[in-house]
Amino acid sequence: MNKEKKPRVCRVEHAGELDNSIRRALQNPLKILKPYVLPGMTVLDVGCGPGFFTTGIAQLLNGSGKVIAADLQQGMLDKVALKIKGTEFENLITIHKCGTDKIGITEKVDFILAFWMVHEVPDKVRFFEELKSILKPGGQVLIIEPKFHVRKKEFEEMISGLKTLDFEIVKGPKVFFSRAVLMKKFPK
Repeated sequence: MNKEKKPRVCRVEHAGELDNSIRRALQNPLKILKPYVLPGMTVLDVGCGPGFFTTGIAQLLNGSGKVIAADLQQGMLDKVALKIKGTEFENLITIHKCGTDKIGITEKVDFILAFWMVHEVPDKVRFFEELKSILKPGGQVLIIEPKFHVRKKEFEEMISGLKTLDFEIVKGPKVFFSRAVLMKKFPK
C-alpha cells in the first residue's frame, strides 16, 4: 500500500520565524508583489500565516481593493488580526479560516499568492482546482515554494498539473531561496 506522506503545516509557535526584519530584507513583499498587485484588486493571500505578505499586499492596494487573508490555523489569523488592528489596513483585509480540505471562499479574485505553502497541501489537484474556481478569467496566481522543501522535479510536476487546468506560465520571478512561477488563468 502506497501511503502519501502527510505534509507538515508550519505551527503557530513558529510564526515569529515567518515575520521578521531579516526575512523582510531577503524576501521583501513590496518588491516581490509590486508588478502584480494594483489598486482596486481583490487579492487572496492563501496560507497567509502571520500576515507577512498580507500587509504588503494591502499597502500596494493603496486604499482601494481587498485582501483576503486565508489560513487553516486560527492562531495565525489571530496574529494577522492583531497586526492590523487600528491600522489603515484594517478595512482592506478580511480574515478567513480555511477548512481542512478546502479554502472555502466563493468571492472571485484577481490575484492569488501562495507563498511557501503548497507543499503543505495534501491534495494538490483539488487545491489547484479550487484556485481556478476562485480566480477571475485572466487572473494570476503566484506560487512560491522553498527550495529546501520542494525539489526542482516536484516543482516542475506541479507546474505541469496547473497547465492541465487552463493556466499558462507568464513568468517565473526570482525569489530568494525559492522556486517561483506566475500562472495566468486563460480567459473564457
